[in-house]
Amino acid sequence: MYENVMVAVDNSAWSNRAAALAAQLARASGAKLTGVHVYAASLHYERFRHLEPGLPERYQAEEKLAYQREIHDDLIGRGLRMISDAYLDVFERVCGEDGLPCARKLLEGRNYEQLADDARQSRYDLVVMGAHGLGRTPRSVIGSVCERVLRAVDCDVLVAREERGLEAGGIVVAMDGSPCSEAALETALDLGERFSAEVSAVAAYDPGFHRVAFQSLAGVLSEEASRLFRFREQEALHDEIIDEGLMKVYGAHLEQARARAAKRGARLRTAVVEGKASEAIAAHAEQVRASLLVVGRLGLHRGPASNLGSTAENLVRLAGCDVLVVNREPSAESREVVAKEPAVPAVRWSPEAEARLGHVPRFVRGMARRRIEVFAREQGHAEVTLEVYENARRHFGR
Repeated sequence: MYENVMVAVDNSAWSNRAAALAAQLARASGAKLTGVHVYAASLHYERFRHLEPGLPERYQAEEKLAYQREIHDDLIGRGLRMISDAYLDVFERVCGEDGLPCARKLLEGRNYEQLADDARQSRYDLVVMGAHGLGRTPRSVIGSVCERVLRAVDCDVLVAREERGLEAGGIVVAMDGSPCSEAALETALDLGERFSAEVSAVAAYDPGFHRVAFQSLAGVLSEEASRLFRFREQEALHDEIIDEGLMKVYGAHLEQARARAAKRGARLRTAVVEGKASEAIAAHAEQVRASLLVVGRLGLHRGPASNLGSTAENLVRLAGCDVLVVNREPSAESREVVAKEPAVPAVRWSPEAEARLGHVPRFVRGMARRRIEVFAREQGHAEVTLEVYENARRHFGR
């Protein structure tokens, strides 16, 4: 569990929820809490300089301007520090009510930059902050500071929305087979144990995307291009094999999650949902009235330059509950559970079957290969021949 936790403080309703949530975690884990508030005196100084040309003429003399600058800078500097201290006093009272020791930091500068820099320098393992701040507007789905800090830090981030506590509802963890989602499962099980909360896992697959993609292609491919691309054959392949294969693959991820939970003596309910991952998972979390949604920071399709996956980013925006974004690798013990699963015997491919598979689009070729190999094993074949390949296609078409 977490040991060194930052709480971003701005005295908004969401900031106060974040402080209460962090206090819950600290009570359960003994974590050290640090409340951090950032004030932007330098920004006010700069804006005052920009306003000087518009001041009445009697203030335009250099000595008058110098005097006004001094008064303004002193009032702003002292005033913002006093306000910021008062915000941190509220945070300390929340911790004091539970007898929790805490530290406080007052930083000056751009809020998201200072929060992210302090998170890196202080090596917090968790940042807790509200989904919104004092500047929330009716159409806002997430505050700009929250979104920017989430992108900039490399530790776990807990985004607070709910007034309920962690024990008030269930915990849902999103699984996709990626290392971050496996670490998210471990974290969710830890939290479930500490707060006596039910943990469930959900995986989402999106067959609709392929249908939309083929509908789009149908309107732009020429007759010759359709023939070269084998358009109708590819469309049938997706309908017959890929969509069903996706459901099977994500179901297998959940089976592995159940095995990990069982090794810890926990029962894990699971669900495979259909649709755009972020929307389907958010809807599922709402349906089961989850208090917390746990998701890996990066998914299976992470690239070398990725720092935040689109599903995690969208879930922070869409979910109506608190969201914990986990950025870690799974433990060696968790990997051992996977390693002990029975090995699947390799299936050979004939040159003719390989050639036929080569007509499948590259981005789904691996999925098609695995699905056909599963069929071959079920039928007792050690090799995928052209006949087995065609039999697999006919089988999935039924």
